[in-house]
Amino acid sequence: MTPRKAAAAVLAAVLAIGTAACGNDDPAATLELSAALPEQVPSGTVLRIGDPAVQAVLGAAGLDKELTAAGVKVEWANISGGPQSIQAFRADKLDCSSVADIPSLFAAWTGTSTKIVFQSVGADPLQHPIYKLGVAPGVSVTSLADLRGKKIAYSAGQAQGALVLRVLQKAGLSQKDVQLVELTSTGDSYVTALGTKAVDVAPLGAQNVKIYEAKYPGAGAIDTGIRDDAATVYCLTKSVQDAAKAAALKVYVSVRTKALLWQNTHPDEYAKLYYVDSQGLTPADAKAVVELYGDKAIPASWDNAITRLQESADLLATEQKHDKLDVTTLVDRRFEPVETAAAGSQVVTGDAA
Repeated sequence: MTPRKAAAAVLAAVLAIGTAACGNDDPAATLELSAALPEQVPSGTVLRIGDPAVQAVLGAAGLDKELTAAGVKVEWANISGGPQSIQAFRADKLDCSSVADIPSLFAAWTGTSTKIVFQSVGADPLQHPIYKLGVAPGVSVTSLADLRGKKIAYSAGQAQGALVLRVLQKAGLSQKDVQLVELTSTGDSYVTALGTKAVDVAPLGAQNVKIYEAKYPGAGAIDTGIRDDAATVYCLTKSVQDAAKAAALKVYVSVRTKALLWQNTHPDEYAKLYYVDSQGLTPADAKAVVELYGDKAIPASWDNAITRLQESADLLATEQKHDKLDVTTLVDRRFEPVETAAAGSQVVTGDAA
């Protein structure tokens, strides 16, 4: 072979390798965000997911078999909530995590590109709120109007902080009408702050209210009257752009939909598998928490959830001096029909969505 022919042969081989790398069969292939989701999961595809409540029930629901059959391997991370998941995203230790809707906003504002690939809501959100407003012992707050002049625990980067701003908005109050006390919500930090009267009011997880009232005589809590049921799975954008992971995520979104609906129809099993075995609650407390939070629902359309997210983004941008965000850029609606197809006739519509 002459030197010129040898060089041509090498170039042809290089081009052939490059062409293969652009095809969907290559696990490392990049997928445009506007492209159809791949149907086949390449062998060896791994998703790194923080989704403890779903992880706990997949085996009992028989849904782990669907992941295995599709060739999806999941490396579970014991991570939930915005701060933890964003930190793991930045360290490239996580592909996706279950969170409320607010973390996707703060990921964007702090330079981490993510996409929401799953949306669920509460079946009866105002009757089953995630948060209530804890009131310190001896403090008189019986309505949102009574918040004027009170010291309120506030964490700007957490869902609880957004809730406080939404509560003030609903009450017709501004930040100048109250005293916001910067305090991160970790563990029982808000319960302790209320009990020691470091603050007058703080958002508490509804499941913690009874414990708080029992620990501190004279303590109380009121409802916010605000929907706080937004629940999502958000992922690193680069994970969604990975063709192999996108194919695996399509399977996971379908399986996760079925898992949430299984939790609704198997409340006792869900209480044991997640709240007792994973979270360490007593059986009685676990059952009470499941009843407290009520059923989950799959919306027939993501339109309402996106509208609510835009309202939150606009409020936070104004009150916390962030850049304006178009939240449609944070949502990957290619996964919407995957979710609704898995839910079938069990989707909810109208105001419930």
